[in-house]
Amino acid sequence: MKFKKFFYKKVNSTNDIALKKIKLGYKKGIIISEYQNKGRGQFGKKWISLKGNLFISIFFEVKKNISIKKMTINNCKIIKKILFKYFKKKITIKYPNDLLINKKKFCGILQEIKFNKDLKFLIVGIGLNLVKNPDIKNYPTTNILNETGIKIKKLKLIMSIERNYSSKFKLFA
Repeated sequence: MKFKKFFYKKVNSTNDIALKKIKLGYKKGIIISEYQNKGRGQFGKKWISLKGNLFISIFFEVKKNISIKKMTINNCKIIKKILFKYFKKKITIKYPNDLLINKKKFCGILQEIKFNKDLKFLIVGIGLNLVKNPDIKNYPTTNILNETGIKIKKLKLIMSIERNYSSKFKLFA
């Protein structure tokens, strides 16, 4: 399965753009932005978007009645597996939707179910600290470059995400 890619310099939220694309009739796609003004995380929390990091949302139609909890676990496992190919550090999943290295958050994944014209869609927003991380009081954060010394190329990572979601589509379809 091939996803249509939409590239932006700046958006409020990649998940918001994904919803607009769904309303325009797109069945699947990937929204990529260099910056988000109003990135969001689980439970309405703000996702701090620093330049140089990866902000994407992948969306597609789902037909299965699968719980959001199970989708969240599947999405965390998919991203964890992708990242493990780039570096061999232990990545842990912090419930419900964060990925950690050395007990510090470097990735957040936000799932949203949306309906349009009797069709059900999953939007998976991924915020990944590649080269910078915010300083959040009482919440340790990090980035991949600091933890591994590896600077991952965004386009290569996006292609890897697309390939993995294409191959794992049966988990959701």
